[in-house]
Amino acid sequence: MAERARLDQPREVRRTFRPARRESDPERFGRFAESTARFLGTATFIAWMTVFVAVWIGWNMPYGPDRARWDDYPFIFLTLILSLQASYAAPLILLAQNRQEARDRVTQEQDRASAAQANADMEFLAREVASLRLGIGEVATRDFIRGELRNLLSDLDERAEAEES
Repeated sequence: MAERARLDQPREVRRTFRPARRESDPERFGRFAESTARFLGTATFIAWMTVFVAVWIGWNMPYGPDRARWDDYPFIFLTLILSLQASYAAPLILLAQNRQEARDRVTQEQDRASAAQANADMEFLAREVASLRLGIGEVATRDFIRGELRNLLSDLDERAEAEES
């Protein structure tokens, strides 16, 4: 006999195969932008870009082989490619700069807080040293005690001489 669904209990969950979702990392694109901006600022990128442009120009010159050329209007497609590369590079560079600016701001705030704490510590220590100096002025020093003992000895000697005479 078929089992009937019970309304007072939840249904059993049927497990279906779903590939595991990767956790989205909000910093992933930012790291990509920074690494791209870092690469665009290297001599390697400039060298490879120069080689690419030189090969393109050499291959597509009007007096070059007609069958081998792929750009019928020399340099228009090259200009389009370079413009496309620049249109993607500029926002990536700006994003990387914004992220660096945010990191710099946090570092500056931490430095400012550290400097304020160090300043407060130095002011506290200066007050402590000043209070110690004031306290030392009221403390009997070794020379003071020796002087007082000499005075007492001389007073005692004078009294002893006065009693003998």
